[in-house]
Amino acid sequence: MGHITFIEHSGEQHTTPIEEGKSLMQTAIDNGIPGIDADCGGVCACGTCHVIVDETWIDAVGVANDDEIMMLDLTPEKAKTSRLSCQIKTTAAMNGMIVRLPEFQM
Repeated sequence: MGHITFIEHSGEQHTTPIEEGKSLMQTAIDNGIPGIDADCGGVCACGTCHVIVDETWIDAVGVANDDEIMMLDLTPEKAKTSRLSCQIKTTAAMNGMIVRLPEFQM
C-alpha cells in the first residue's frame, strides 16, 4: 500500500494511505485532512477541494476537464498545477505523491 502527503499552507504535513479508486478528495475527508471542505460532495461544482499537485506528479493525475477548469478559474489561488481533488482517482502509481493545500478555499 502506498501513501500520499498533503501539505497545509502552514507547512504541516499529513500522510495518508492510498485507497485505489477513491477520489483524492474522499481520501482526504476519510483521513481528516484540514482544508478540504468538499461542500458539493465531489461533483465538481464548488472548488472547496482545491489542491496544488507537486509538479513531478502532474502526469500521474492527468489533465483537468472543462468543468474542472471552469471551477478552478474562480479561485484566486489557482496555480499551474491546481486540480480539484474530487476529480482525481487515486492509483498505486501515486505512491509518494505530494499535494499542497491553498491558504483559503472558496
